[in-house]
Amino acid sequence: MKKTLYPLRFKPIYKKLIWGGEKLREEYGKHDAPEMTGESWEISMVKDNISVVSNGFLKGNTLKEVIEVYMGDVVGDWVFDKYGTFFPILTKFIHSNDYLSIQVHPDDKYAIEHHGENGKTEMWYILEAENSAKLIAGFNRDTDKEEFLKGLKEGTLVDMLNFEPVEKGDVLFMPTGRVHSLGPGIVLAEIQQTSDMTYRIYDWGRVGTDGQPRELHIDDALNVMDFKWHEQYKTRYPDQPNSTVQLADCPYFTTQYIKFDQPVDKDYNMIDSFVIYMCMEGKVDLYYPGLEQGSGSETLNKGDSILVPAALKEISLVPKEKSVILEIFLKR
Repeated sequence: MKKTLYPLRFKPIYKKLIWGGEKLREEYGKHDAPEMTGESWEISMVKDNISVVSNGFLKGNTLKEVIEVYMGDVVGDWVFDKYGTFFPILTKFIHSNDYLSIQVHPDDKYAIEHHGENGKTEMWYILEAENSAKLIAGFNRDTDKEEFLKGLKEGTLVDMLNFEPVEKGDVLFMPTGRVHSLGPGIVLAEIQQTSDMTYRIYDWGRVGTDGQPRELHIDDALNVMDFKWHEQYKTRYPDQPNSTVQLADCPYFTTQYIKFDQPVDKDYNMIDSFVIYMCMEGKVDLYYPGLEQGSGSETLNKGDSILVPAALKEISLVPKEKSVILEIFLKR
């Protein structure tokens, strides 16, 4: 007989990167992260980067192994019917201490056809942004392939890119095809399709750890890039304390925002999906039904993530101080 499921924590997968910094380790509870950690992959099923459970009787098992045993009880019956043992969402915390490479992601159709992998739609929630912090999102005018290649050749590419000032609480949805990059002084949460499919188009003249320029992927990038200027790159959303506010809703994930200082009860009977909580600030006690022991609880601090299995339909969130969490799941 299978034991009753409970909210699952996972050991973060750290990425030491040339543009990384120390904030995830110093301010977001990632005490075992190495120096220059750029990314903490919180829940992942990317090849060779599969998350391992760090709490409860399933500790030491991979996310894939848990889904193989518990199937729809973990992810939701319809999610399991669609994805099987593949977990479709990748969540991260990122600290950029320098500009990342300028890059673009393909959609599913192109990525599957050319690489046999998913595309990469993603979104960003800004946790911190130093004064004058900016990121790159799209172009600052309509352009085309010829002008883009000319800018790349002549070193004027950055002149046609949209540098977007950001501050805490900003949200940016990054559809496939949108050129983008993070700038220095930013900490964010990233929610995306489970994919590491990235086309690098410019890297600021840097070299990798081997002393050589990192590989660029210009031909593929040109085939998927959106050359249009868009009037709005940030997502506007209302500030409604003690309520749930939607930030993003697409076929690959739905992300909601809860800013609260009062208890919130969640009923997931209608969605038939796993739910991921990422704690942006504060401290929250999570209470869930435990069929064997009556009830149970977990505490989320800033920088923590947890996966609530689909079998747990009713959750109570009790903030110990003013708190902000992201709530992530799939819609049919």
